Amino acid sequence: MESLPRDVLLGRHERARLAWAVAHDAGVFLRDERPDDLDVFSKSTPTDVVTAMDRASEDLIVGRIVSAYPDDGILGEEGSTRSGTSGATWIIDPLDGTVNYLFGIPTWGVSVGVHVDGVGEVGVIATPEFDESFVGIRGHGAWRVRGETAERITGRTSNGLGQALVATGFGYSPERRLSQVAVLDGLIAHVRDIRRTGCATIDFTWLALGRLDAYYERGIHPWDYAAGLVIVEEAGARTWTTTTPGSGTTVVCAMPSLFEGLLERLLALGVHQGP
Repeated sequence: MESLPRDVLLGRHERARLAWAVAHDAGVFLRDERPDDLDVFSKSTPTDVVTAMDRASEDLIVGRIVSAYPDDGILGEEGSTRSGTSGATWIIDPLDGTVNYLFGIPTWGVSVGVHVDGVGEVGVIATPEFDESFVGIRGHGAWRVRGETAERITGRTSNGLGQALVATGFGYSPERRLSQVAVLDGLIAHVRDIRRTGCATIDFTWLALGRLDAYYERGIHPWDYAAGLVIVEEAGARTWTTTTPGSGTTVVCAMPSLFEGLLERLLALGVHQGP
């Protein structure tokens, strides 16, 4: 397995070093400063929760980006949105997998993507409970970072759709969940099995590591997938996205040998349609 000093890898793109640093540091903050009694309230439904920690994490990330790159744009899940003039935009999810975080489940992460002129060039996902992070740099591969070392990662070779381990996620509204379950019902007999981590950023990293063969989900947002798409594409996966009015963005990611078959079946099931 190819390995590099972490700092050598991060030197391969102007903004990669800061992207990794803010994702890592925000993750450490969330892990180590998690209060016993979180201030929880609802965003839109009782199952869509947000904590004061989300906002503190985003403030930490945004403050350092603005200090280093004041002309860059920012799109943050918690509302830290600003236009820029440099052509670069930082797309931030300060805490993905909030429900997992609230319940003490370790599958949550921090996601920081950098787009330049509309193209994803850098993706960083920190998974603090596992003491590791993931970096994708366009044209330079996907890497798992542990301590001072970066190891190159690639998805696994799949034996076809019938043997594929596929991850997915569900929205928060009951109507959307029911329509997503209908898609799952039409797919599950045609794959090895399904996984549901409750965290898109974890799904992306597991696909890049070869722990999954594919991932799909409808109704996710740019901060959910901006970093993850760079990482899985650099790990060898093929990706497809579409945005449907009323349904949000649908993402399908899979290793090449099963991508076409999976996408064809999902489209036949109406994966990108519904409430």
